[in-house]
Amino acid sequence: MTTIPKELLLQLNDIHVHYGGVKALNGATVAVDEGEVVALMGPNGAGKSTILKAIFGLAPIELGKVVWEGQSFTPVSHEVVHRGISFVPQGRRVFRHLTVAENLEIGGWAISAGERKERIENVLELFPALRGKLKAKSGTLSGGQQQMLAIARGLMTDPKILLLDEPSLGLAPKIVKEVFAKIKEINERRKTAIVVVEHNLTSLLEITHRAYVLDKGKVVAQGDPKKIIADGILEKVFLGKPL
Repeated sequence: MTTIPKELLLQLNDIHVHYGGVKALNGATVAVDEGEVVALMGPNGAGKSTILKAIFGLAPIELGKVVWEGQSFTPVSHEVVHRGISFVPQGRRVFRHLTVAENLEIGGWAISAGERKERIENVLELFPALRGKLKAKSGTLSGGQQQMLAIARGLMTDPKILLLDEPSLGLAPKIVKEVFAKIKEINERRKTAIVVVEHNLTSLLEITHRAYVLDKGKVVAQGDPKKIIADGILEKVFLGKPL
């Protein structure tokens, strides 16, 4: 099991989240260091997406502590953005009736107009295929282009941590490879820490530094993702077998 680094960018300590009578997180502890790609793995309903939402202030935390750069805070979405955290939800959620350029501008709502213009140029260097589509309605883009736009929009605030919820969902295998290659490039070029929820383990293993396995709202394993899979931990969790 990999030891969590001492100098941490983000920590979630013993987090509990309820949705009505459902316990989505039951004492989950997760940490992310600067420049890491951290994977959250496990079956449906394990609490993976809830962790992302808790970080971003979209899931009410009943118990537990969130620590950012050594200081505890209560996540509130607009404040989280200013701290340096960005969230790209699952489902290629772009504003379909707006142009690509307008989507990017919305992603930069928290910064000045001058900075937005500069940031758009920066993200277009990462996503050159979007440059020729700036005036196109986002709803006319292919599924892969929409996912690239969603990620590009998430980078407009130049976050320290990018939260990605199932970025390969509904995409063709060839496009999935392109998306994960782009995630790896973002991490390597911009040194952005990335927390990703993903079921496509083949693509995930190629870019991940560290992984957490969740089951029933708790972290049941953490460490090197290849070792986790080799040890059969994921298989046991998915099949409901004891660890």
